[in-house]
Amino acid sequence: MASKSSLAVALSRLKQFDNPKILLEQYSTDSEIAAEILWAAYMQGDIQGKIVADLGCGPGIFGIGALMLGAKKVFFVDRDENAISMTKENLEYTGLKDSDCELMLSDVEGFDKKVDVVLMNPPFGTKIKHHDKVFLGKAFSIAKVVYSIHKVESKGFIEAFSKDSDFAVTHVLPFDMRLGRTMAHHKKKAVVVKVACWRLLKLS
Repeated sequence: MASKSSLAVALSRLKQFDNPKILLEQYSTDSEIAAEILWAAYMQGDIQGKIVADLGCGPGIFGIGALMLGAKKVFFVDRDENAISMTKENLEYTGLKDSDCELMLSDVEGFDKKVDVVLMNPPFGTKIKHHDKVFLGKAFSIAKVVYSIHKVESKGFIEAFSKDSDFAVTHVLPFDMRLGRTMAHHKKKAVVVKVACWRLLKLS
């Protein structure tokens, strides 16, 4: 992939959630935001030649982007069968279906492969309390580098939990995430949520 902009264009063509599940907080990751995070990870040396896990992968935007940028292998993990099916379709669409990757229908708690890097946009924890902590805890147990998107007001929690888990915050990338009206309870056409992607590095 020649540039961040060409990566964003490629990711924008991927299939997104057509019937998102409210309990799982299934919001598609914006292709521009995903490209920004992936390119930053690539420039940090966290993608090329690395083994990557896309936890709660949804349609697979992070894992597919990682493959486009030269990841050695990607694990796509999601508990939702429809999400795994979409990831498979997106891999076929992009011509990456024969890449070294595994699609795993599983809760994150059931995934125990050791990887170099985790890339994820986990649930914010608004529907299932502390669901975001479950994702972070799993990421900390399997990788030395973690990229994770959260609401900006989670800053204190992320810093404290990272410190307790022997991880340090090295970078914070802020974004305005636009969430469209994709579920029945949504009243507005779209809302903008202040989020950030934290890069978290294991200290020892």
